[in-house]
Amino acid sequence: METSVHATAQSGFEAGTNELYDRARPSYPTESLSYIRQLSKSTAPLNIVEIGAGTGIFTRALLSHPEWTTSIGALRAVDPSDGMRNFWTKTVKDNRTSIVKGTFDDTGVEDGWADLIIIAEAFHWCLDYGKAFTEFARILNKDGAFVLLWNNEDREAASWVAQVFTRMEVHKNGTPNLYIDLLRKTFSALEYSSLFHPHGEKECLYRPVATDQIVTDRALSWSYITQLPLDDKANLVEDIKSILERGDGKTWINEEKGTYQYPYKTLVVICRKK
Repeated sequence: METSVHATAQSGFEAGTNELYDRARPSYPTESLSYIRQLSKSTAPLNIVEIGAGTGIFTRALLSHPEWTTSIGALRAVDPSDGMRNFWTKTVKDNRTSIVKGTFDDTGVEDGWADLIIIAEAFHWCLDYGKAFTEFARILNKDGAFVLLWNNEDREAASWVAQVFTRMEVHKNGTPNLYIDLLRKTFSALEYSSLFHPHGEKECLYRPVATDQIVTDRALSWSYITQLPLDDKANLVEDIKSILERGDGKTWINEEKGTYQYPYKTLVVICRKK
């Protein structure tokens, strides 16, 4: 199968990086999952395709959410990374689910099967939006929709967050992530406007628990950081340690135990098929 996978994603999420990714990355706010469930026009049980499913962080959150527990008929996960898929199979235990190799524009799902496509923390890796939108429209049923989610670090909520990411992005070298203005431009593509209604958005505040170790591990799990030479990683870790020791803007949960809030704004984008 021909795939169109960003080179940084291929190398940054290869085998050996997946355990750190799964341990370090946050889950998703329950509010965002409730919002998606309320938006679905199809009657349960729903057929769901999750593209870019990774290690299963979102899959597990969806399966355990009370509004989704009995709403899922089948969930077909798709991911191009062998390492991610192997980890997913170890962590997702539900006989309604499966995972196969695939990409945004080649899911292997039959025409009209899906009530809902969900892409969590992954669509910024898409290389051809037109092909992806065409594939989404093909596999969705007449009442179907696709949903995009991102946990975006809230750099305005705490200075330490902005400082950590400013330091990390020295090594970015053009690696994509969510640039909201760029994302919105993709919806002006002919393939989108001919196949889908204008998109809607909702933003949810999210404040999961952090420790200095969690923040450091999360930084080290980013694709462009996993590929750094060991000396560069060590220097980054030392600089993050200094930033967190200063702790500018930390909102403590329990200072004695070293726990504090990691501020996020979770963006949910909903796109309904015409």
